[in-house]
Order: sequence, then structure tokens, then C-alpha cells
Amino acid sequence: MFEYEIATARRADLIREADRYRMASEAMKAGRSSSRGQERERPVSRHRTLFTRAA
Repeated sequence: MFEYEIATARRADLIREADRYRMASEAMKAGRSSSRGQERERPVSRHRTLFTRAA
């Protein structure tokens, strides 16, 4: 009977771990797909000498 309780507890732990892994991978996929539509920022230092200082 004791072995059955240990196996049941281990199964519950594995299910919780799988859920956490699945949620983390879904969050990573969502983060990647949301940033694909945006342009990447470019450095400003290239064009710094083209303009004079305003004040």
C-alpha cells in the first residue's frame, strides 16, 4: 500500500512539472511571435554627425 501512495504522489509531481514546462514553452512562443511584427531598433550613433546641435 505504501508503494502505491509513493507512486501516486510521484505521478502528481510529474504532472505538475509537465504543466509548468508546457506553460513556460507557450510563454516563450508567445513572446517570440509578438516581437516578430515590430522593427528592430537601430543605433543612432551613425547619423550623429549629420546634424548640428540645436542649443
